[in-house]
Order: sequence, then structure tokens, then C-alpha cells
Amino acid sequence: MKVKKYVAPSMQEAMKKIRAEMGNDAVILNSKMVQTGGFLGLFSKKMIEVIAANDPDVPSKKIDQRKETYQSVLETSELKENKQKQHISSNNDSLLNEIKEMKALLHHFSVTENKDIYPNLLQEMQNKMVKQDIPELVRATIMGSLLEYWYQEKGQLTFEQIKQQQEEILYELLAGIEFGGISYQKKFVNVIGPTGVGKTTTLAKLAAECVIQKRKKVAFITTDTYRIAAIDQLKTYAKILDVPLEVCYSIEDFKNAQRRFSAYDYIFIDTAGRNFLDSRYVKDLMNIIDFEHEMETFLVLSATAKSADMIAVYEQFSIIPIDKLIFTKLDETSTRGTLLDIMLQTKKGIAYTTHGQNVPDDIETASREKIVNQILR
Repeated sequence: MKVKKYVAPSMQEAMKKIRAEMGNDAVILNSKMVQTGGFLGLFSKKMIEVIAANDPDVPSKKIDQRKETYQSVLETSELKENKQKQHISSNNDSLLNEIKEMKALLHHFSVTENKDIYPNLLQEMQNKMVKQDIPELVRATIMGSLLEYWYQEKGQLTFEQIKQQQEEILYELLAGIEFGGISYQKKFVNVIGPTGVGKTTTLAKLAAECVIQKRKKVAFITTDTYRIAAIDQLKTYAKILDVPLEVCYSIEDFKNAQRRFSAYDYIFIDTAGRNFLDSRYVKDLMNIIDFEHEMETFLVLSATAKSADMIAVYEQFSIIPIDKLIFTKLDETSTRGTLLDIMLQTKKGIAYTTHGQNVPDDIETASREKIVNQILR
């Protein structure tokens, strides 16, 4: 069997290379996102690494035959002696090789988006993930592990067992990504993000929690001088919470506000909501706020936005130290796959999710368990 690794900007490009070199009978053994190029971890690019295999001695129809045979075995759940004689050897190595081949076959069909290739319970899982907009490569990884698990257990699994296995796979994918709200270890709490995502309202919710639940002394700083309505909105929240507010137009104003609020426990900073797909606006922000100071920064994104747009915003803001993400407007969308996609691509966890305009309500501290439950609900 010929096995080769391919690295390409997208799965489509990788599949083109595989078909050109290995033909249409090639199967995908594994696929994952990797960082390539760059210097000292900087300027690297996200690529897709695909491991493909092809046996030149296998007839072109064998994949279809294996697919039909495998479905029949799983759906009947009868791996008796007669089936074992036809499909697998009694030798342990042969069984292991058969499992690997079946897993490779699954990846092939998952990536190429062929439908109805799974047993009924697994097909239901696949359909749910498609409805939740879970990324194609992630679905392929999850379904590959689920089908291997199903095969090892001879199809004797309940829906709850499959669901639990699915959750464990997602936990592994999110391993090493930090979740949770404000650490309360830094004096300044800053929210940044594009226009229209609800930064000011989110900031008020965070400050309200700090005042009401933590009993801390807080203050507001706003650099959003582009919209009068934004300043008035924050003034209203400041009045309700009985906290001071400073409006800053320059780095000098910001430093003066820092000195004025030096006796306060925490200072919450609101930033301008503008089109941050233009890198000039991010640089303008850095000319006003001292990000090198003791500061915890959250990037606020709307759960209703497209994944590609959110990644573009994140890349523009990447010159600023971002601690975690906040997703707003979860009440305005029924899908959660984009949350998973952004976390896996940025390697940043979620601090909070919001689901309405009510202050201080309609905000929830995120955890890995809560987010996985929302994704797979």
C-alpha cells in the first residue's frame, strides 16, 4: 500500500493532488489543521495536512464493495463466525488492519460528503452536526472515531453511549484551550471587537457582576468617541451602577484616566465599534490604549456572523494580546458550530456567552462542558 502526506491550503486543493497522484481509489487516513512556515512562531499559515493511501493491487470497485459489506455488517450487528470468515481473519493483526481500513474508508466518504454511508444511529449524529454547522474536517474526525468505536463494539451501542463518546472526542479536540470568565488578577478589563457585536452592553454586564456579586470598586473608561450614542449608553450604565466614567481621545487622556482611577479595584474599558477589517482602526486603537499595562483583553464576536468573517477580524486584532473570546447574540441563532470552528482555529477559549440585552442578566460564564453541550444539544 502506498501512503503519502499532502499539505495544501484547503481540502479541495489536497484532494486534487491526491487524485492526480493516486487516482480516485485513494482513501484519506487522516486530516488535520497545521501551521506552516513563519519565523519563531510568527507569520505562519494555516494549512491542511492530509495523509492518503492507495493500494495499486486493489481493483477500482473494491471501495464500493467494502462500503456495502461494512454497512451490512454494522446494520445487522451479527459478527458471527460466518461473517468473520468472509470479512476478517482470526488473527489479531488482521483484525487491526481491517479496523484501520474501515476507518480510512470512513474518512474518505466523510470528506467527500457522501451521504447515508453510516448505520442509522451514526447517521443521525452526522445529520445533527451538519445542522449545527460543525466544520467538515471536524465532522470527519468525529465520525471516523465514532465508526471505529461502533465497529469495535460490534454495533451493540445505544444512542446515549454514542453521544457520550462524541462528547469525549470534542473534549479531546478542545484540550489545552482555556475557558472561564474574568481572572480578577489584572486591574484593567478591556473588550474589543467589530461594530455591532454588543461590546458596550457586554462590558456593562461584566462590570455589574463585579460590583454586585464581587462587591468591588470599579470605574469605566471609553475610547468610543466616534458614536455619541455609545458614550450616552455607557453613561447610563455608569449612573445605574454608580461608577465614574472617563472619555479618552488620546493616549495622554488614557494615562490620565489610569492615574485618576488608581485607587479603584478594576477599570473596565470600552472601545470604538468600527470596521476592524481595516487594519488602520486597530492601529488607531493602539495609539489610544496602553495594552502593555496590566490588562485582560476579550475579543467580542457575534455568534450570528460567518466563520470566515470572524477569523478575519481575529487576524486583524492578533497584534493585540487577546486572552479569550466572548460570543454575543446566541439567542439570535440556532447553530453553534461556528463557536467550535473559531476556537479550533484561534486556539482561544470562550470566557462568556450572552443571549439578550438585559443587564446584568443574559450573560453566562463559559466552560468546556457548557460549550460542548450547546454544540451537541
